[in-house]
Amino acid sequence: MQMEENREKFAALSQLIEDHKDQPGALMPVLQGAQEIFGCVPEDVQKVIAEGLGVTLSEVYGVATFYAQFSLQPKGKYLVSVCLGTACYVKGSQGVLDKLSEVLQIPVGGTTPDGKFTLEATRCLGACGLAPVMMINGEVYGRLTPDAVPGIIAKYQEKEEA
Repeated sequence: MQMEENREKFAALSQLIEDHKDQPGALMPVLQGAQEIFGCVPEDVQKVIAEGLGVTLSEVYGVATFYAQFSLQPKGKYLVSVCLGTACYVKGSQGVLDKLSEVLQIPVGGTTPDGKFTLEATRCLGACGLAPVMMINGEVYGRLTPDAVPGIIAKYQEKEEA
């Protein structure tokens, strides 16, 4: 099943490259499409893009690592984003981030071995009045303390077990 799914994804990537290869600035839309197809743009995908567009692997890698919208590693089912913008930071978001890292047993930027959670630090999430804030797949949690973290994460873990 996995091999067949991969074959289909690479076929979709080849079609995407074919659709864009003669357009100026094709790298960006191809990377965006690859991110949608694979959920990230790992090295093997970058190599196919480089060969297909006739650019260097380092050029593909440079663009993929410059823009925050691209990920080189698969993200977890639940993307946990903690705001480290000024308002949140002043009100203790670093402590919340540290607690999440401890509870999930992953570093910032990491994904749990089971693929369920990815932890990232972000800048302003636009909810400064609720500082400190985190978001899990678009759901906002505000006025957080490190003590609130285990209960929130447990709610998502219970969803997975149900």
